Amino acid sequence: MNADLELDCRGMICPRPVIELARHVEDVPPGGVVAVVADDAAAAYDVPAWCRMRGHEYVGSDHAEDGVARYLVRRTAPPGR
Repeated sequence: MNADLELDCRGMICPRPVIELARHVEDVPPGGVVAVVADDAAAAYDVPAWCRMRGHEYVGSDHAEDGVARYLVRRTAPPGR
């Protein structure tokens, strides 16, 4: 899946990948996709949980070209918009 923004979080440990996601999710328009590339195993749980808590859509995961996990998040519109 193509992403509008890809965050390279390799080498970052929990909770840094989710912090980076929170900092940059609004860099894409509603409906846009942010990819978080992270080699920390906790990201597989943290990214979907963050999406549930913040109301964004967790699209799923795939892999970057080097085989590192890539977590895909679709930004939702703020409530009422």
